[in-house]
Amino acid sequence: MLTDIEIAQGAKMKPIVEVANSVGISSKELEPYGHFKAKISDDLYDEISSNKDGKLVLVTAVNPTPAGEGKTTVTIGLGDAMSKIGKKAVIALREPSLGPVFGIKGGAAGGGYSQVVPMEEINLHFTGDMHAITSANNLMCAILDNHIQQGNELGIDQRRVLVKRCLDMNDRALRNIVCSLGGKLNGIPREDHFIITVATEVMAILCLSEDLFDLKRRLGNILVAYTYDGKPVYCRDIKADGAMTVLLKEAIKPNLVQTLENTPAFMHGGPFANIAHGCNSVRATKTALKLSDYCITEAGFGSDLGAEKFFDIKCRFANLKPSCVVLVSTVRSMKYNGGVPKAELIGENMEALKKGSVNLGAHIDNLKKFGVPVIVAINHFYADTDNEIQFIEDFCKEKGADFAVTKCFAEGGAGSVELAQKVVDACEKENDFHQLYDLDMSIYEKIETIAKEIYGADGVDYTKEAKASIEEFIKLGADKMPVCMAKTQYSLSDNPQALGRPKNFRITISSASLSNGAGFVVCQTGSIMTMPGLSKQPAAYNIDIDENGKTVGLF
Repeated sequence: MLTDIEIAQGAKMKPIVEVANSVGISSKELEPYGHFKAKISDDLYDEISSNKDGKLVLVTAVNPTPAGEGKTTVTIGLGDAMSKIGKKAVIALREPSLGPVFGIKGGAAGGGYSQVVPMEEINLHFTGDMHAITSANNLMCAILDNHIQQGNELGIDQRRVLVKRCLDMNDRALRNIVCSLGGKLNGIPREDHFIITVATEVMAILCLSEDLFDLKRRLGNILVAYTYDGKPVYCRDIKADGAMTVLLKEAIKPNLVQTLENTPAFMHGGPFANIAHGCNSVRATKTALKLSDYCITEAGFGSDLGAEKFFDIKCRFANLKPSCVVLVSTVRSMKYNGGVPKAELIGENMEALKKGSVNLGAHIDNLKKFGVPVIVAINHFYADTDNEIQFIEDFCKEKGADFAVTKCFAEGGAGSVELAQKVVDACEKENDFHQLYDLDMSIYEKIETIAKEIYGADGVDYTKEAKASIEEFIKLGADKMPVCMAKTQYSLSDNPQALGRPKNFRITISSASLSNGAGFVVCQTGSIMTMPGLSKQPAAYNIDIDENGKTVGLF
C-alpha cells in the first residue's frame, strides 16, 4: 500500500472555490491561500446565522496505545461516508502542531484513504495560524518584561510572572531557562520556562472566542503576573491586548480544506487534550453546523480527556448540544490493554481481548454519563479476525452502545457507510445531554467529580503548591469556572503505565494555573509536561526533499 503522503500527493483535489460552493459559501466569502486552502471571511457567519443548525457528532476514542487508534482517520472517513449516503456533511478538525509532526506522534490529517488535503501543507505551515498564536503570546511576554525594565510602574514581582514564552516545536532544552543575563540593559535575570504553542492560553482563547472582539476581551483578561503586594496583573494592564488582537486578526478566521473525496473540512485551532482543552475552534464548529446537515468533529486523545472537555468546557461555553458520540477503538488496542506487547498484537488472542475490553467498557460508561447516544467504531486492521470482531460487538451491546466496523483507512468513505447510517439513526433519537458538573460547585468538587466519575479514582490529593494556587484563584473569583485537567493520555489514571481500567488509585494535583481569559482553571496531574521533547528516533529523521523537490517521508 502507498504511504499516506504518496496517497495525498496523488489526490484529485478540487479548487477550494468549488469545495466552498458545494456548501453554499460564495467566492466573495473566501480568502484563498493558494488553490486548495482558504480562510472564511468574517461576514459569512452573519449571513448564515439564521440557518438551522445541523446535527453535531463528536468522534472520540479510548486511551491511545502504540498501535494507534485512528480517531482523525475515522472522523474524516465518517464525513466522506455521509456524502455517500446522500447527507450533507462538513468536518471540523484541529490543526496539526509541528511538535508531533517532527516528533513521534505524527500529523493530524488522517491516514490512508481517509485524509484531508493538501496534507503536507496542512501538517507544516498551513495558513500561518500557529505562527500568529506564537507571535501574539511572545509579544505579551516581551511587553511584560519591557514594562519591568522600563521602571515597573505596576510594581510587578518578577518572581511571580505567570505567562511563558512558547514555540511550536518539541524542545526539552527550553523547559527550564534563565533569561535576561548580560547586565542591566538586558533586564532583570530570572528563571523562566517555554511551553509548546498549543498549550498556551492564547491558543485556548482563539478556539473559544465567538468573534474578534470577544477575542480581544479574553486576551485582556489573561492573568500575567502578581505585584509585590500580591495584586493580580492582567494583560490589559500592560497594554498588550490590542496588539495581540491585531496579530490574531486573520488567525481567528476558520480554514477550509477538503478530504481526498472532496468533502469540505474546517481545520482551525489545535490545543492538545492532555495539557489543554483539545477541541477545534468554536467558530469553525458553529460555521460547520450552519452549513451542513451533520457536523463531524473530534476531540483529542481518549474520552477521559478530549470528550470530557468538549462536553464540560466547549459545549458549555458555546451552548452546543451534540446529537451522538462515536467512540473509536481497535482490536489491537484492546489486546494491548489486555497485556499483549506491541510486537505481538497480530494474531487472534481472545483471552487478551476479553481482559483488555475493560478499557473500552470504561469509556462507554463515561460517555453515557453525559446523556448522549454512543456508537463504538472499530477501526479495522487487516489481521482482525471474525471471532474478535464478534466478541467486541457482543460486548458493546451488553454495555448499551451501538457498534460498527469501519474500513475507511483502506477504503475511504465507502468503508464507513455502515457507521454513517448508524450515526444518522442515533442522531434522530432523543437525548438528555448534560454536563458532568455544575459551575456552582467548588473547584475542589469539580476536580473530585472528574477524578471519580471519569478516571475511576478513589479520591484526589494536592501538593502544597497546587492547593495554594487554587486558593488564590478562588480569591480572584475563579471558583465558578470549569476545570481543565492536564493528565497523561495513556491511562485513565495519572500513571501512564496503568492500562486497562485501573482500580484503587488516587489522582495527585501537582500544580494549578488560571486561564482567566479562556475561562477555566487548569490542574496538572502527575508529571505531565507542557513542553514535550523529541524521541531518540524522531520523525524528522525520515523527512526530506527528493531530487525533484518533492517532500518525502512525511508519514
